[in-house]
Amino acid sequence: MPSYAFFKNQLIPLADANVNIMTHALHYGTAVFEGIRGNWNSKHKQIYLFRQKEHYQRLSNGCKVMRMKMPYSVDELCRITVELAQKCAFEQDIYVRPLAYKCSEALGVRVHDIADDCTMFIIPWGRYIDVDKARCSVSAWQCPTDNSIPPQVKIMGHYAGNALAKSDAVEKGFDEAIMLNHDGYVAQGSGENIFLVINGKLVTPPTWNNILPGITRDCVITLARNELGIETIERPVDRLELFIADELFLTGTAAHVTPVAEVDHRQVGDGEIGKITKQLQKIYADVICGENSKYLNWCTPVYKK
Repeated sequence: MPSYAFFKNQLIPLADANVNIMTHALHYGTAVFEGIRGNWNSKHKQIYLFRQKEHYQRLSNGCKVMRMKMPYSVDELCRITVELAQKCAFEQDIYVRPLAYKCSEALGVRVHDIADDCTMFIIPWGRYIDVDKARCSVSAWQCPTDNSIPPQVKIMGHYAGNALAKSDAVEKGFDEAIMLNHDGYVAQGSGENIFLVINGKLVTPPTWNNILPGITRDCVITLARNELGIETIERPVDRLELFIADELFLTGTAAHVTPVAEVDHRQVGDGEIGKITKQLQKIYADVICGENSKYLNWCTPVYKK
């Protein structure tokens, strides 16, 4: 089934949504993006877009950082996403990629006096980290500081370092990289936040530790508190703690809740999916598919019933 894109203010086949090779964002990373999951519920015959409003608010914040004039409001972007998903008519998990970018066909290092545009496309997408238990490696590539590239929003150029970390890890036989910040504390995965389970409590790096304040991260903190009575401690995490934690897992829009079984050839816990990780996986999976009525405000149905 062909996919579609929202491009130049219209819905067109994805194959026809192309930009000129002189487009400013291609040369300087002057773009902000998001990733939104649409989760297929076969029982409901429905795709639920998960927390799209929060994703678009973060996209809007990123545009302010990059001095872009977003041509659409958050509510308009939510409406366009539903219309695009209806046009695609998939009956499986999907991934929405909105992109606000400097669209002028111009060279020169700057963000002023460059036109802006916003596009998005949808593709079918299953598991991002395609293993039940991930093997990770601590990367030599560090997360940049807030004074280099603000990590609180998804600026395209920021992800070059993440891509280097990911490829280094995969080519060494691991599934994912874990990145440190400039102080040597644990920051995040190449595309995920990270949680440790220590003595029955969740521990995760704080948002001021040069990490992306992930939307899935927020979900897990909320669900752990509301559903399991487990509070999350946000504090700097030493690299050593990755090796001695009882449980370890990654969270992200693409990765969902992914257990980590090994870090740099050191087994995490007993090497199996931990009790708390497994509980959070199940709770989160139900929530994103519209199966938990308490959190339906996080879910936007695509198809009219």
